[in-house]
Amino acid sequence: MGTSADQQFFEGAEKLLEVWFDSSMPCNDASLRNIPRAELERLVELARAQIISCTSNLSIDSYVLSESSLFVSDRRFIVKTCGTTNLLNTVEPLLRLARTYAGLDQVAVVNYSRRNFLRPELQPLPHKSFDEEVAQLDKTFDGGAGYCMGRLNQDCWYLYNYTPAPASITFVDQTLEILMSDLDADVMSIFTKETSCSAKEARKLSGIDKLMPPGTIVDDKLFDPCGYSMNGVFTDTDQYFTIHITPEADFSYVSFETNIRHVRYFDLIKRVVDTFKPGKFLITLCANDVSKEGRQTQFELWSKPVPGYGRIDLQMLALPDTNVLYANYKKNMPIRDDVVD
Repeated sequence: MGTSADQQFFEGAEKLLEVWFDSSMPCNDASLRNIPRAELERLVELARAQIISCTSNLSIDSYVLSESSLFVSDRRFIVKTCGTTNLLNTVEPLLRLARTYAGLDQVAVVNYSRRNFLRPELQPLPHKSFDEEVAQLDKTFDGGAGYCMGRLNQDCWYLYNYTPAPASITFVDQTLEILMSDLDADVMSIFTKETSCSAKEARKLSGIDKLMPPGTIVDDKLFDPCGYSMNGVFTDTDQYFTIHITPEADFSYVSFETNIRHVRYFDLIKRVVDTFKPGKFLITLCANDVSKEGRQTQFELWSKPVPGYGRIDLQMLALPDTNVLYANYKKNMPIRDDVVD
């Protein structure tokens, strides 16, 4: 996943695909977890990635990939890939696997998202531009919509949403992403083989272990010569954490994502930022109407500052089944004592 300082550029920013499925026929054992491991391996290979390891609990299967992560629960499929992967190659094959092995022949929601790339010209088609990605997704999903949140000529976040028939959702659902760049060099040095001999050591030296609630099942990987990926799940739910780190100074990047419930998200955001010390970061928080934690955090981000950072942009987007908040922050510049008027 990582590259040494004298090697070529690596794009840390992930492409993220989340698909919720449903069935037109009653089926008690309809589950995406019925898809065989060999089929999942072939699927992620279409995106130019490989499965490295897997952990499971009663509700979710978690896979660490050579480029980021895959999470499979009964009705939800989440795959995120970084570098020069071709994630949209997996869309049509995924729909076929869901029908064949899970009996899930209907798509309830599709979300494809990513932040802007540092080097979009290095990406394979259709990932060189969001317009091309939207055009490819539209070939499969009739009525999808593409959005850009943030500044077109600076940092921004792209979202494609397809919700064919908004449902009355009764379960709590929210997802927080913190996408960080221009990171602290001392913190990033932890995620190299020169400083840490194992993923566990990097996790403890950096303080990532303190971000995880007690009982989290952790599956992490420290890459050679640098780079780090972590998935965390709980014993009996489909809640997860995932962290991915590209530590090289010229293009440092960290992503943090979770759908954990019953926490104060605003406090979690501050702890994540304190752990990695980014120069700037984006937040996206998607929350449905029954997510008290998500909606409360959206209000707090709207009305309160994140200590040590200035807010550059703040936007809200209302989708059929969820509300999305986007915020962009940059570290406050220290006041110099030697500067006078």
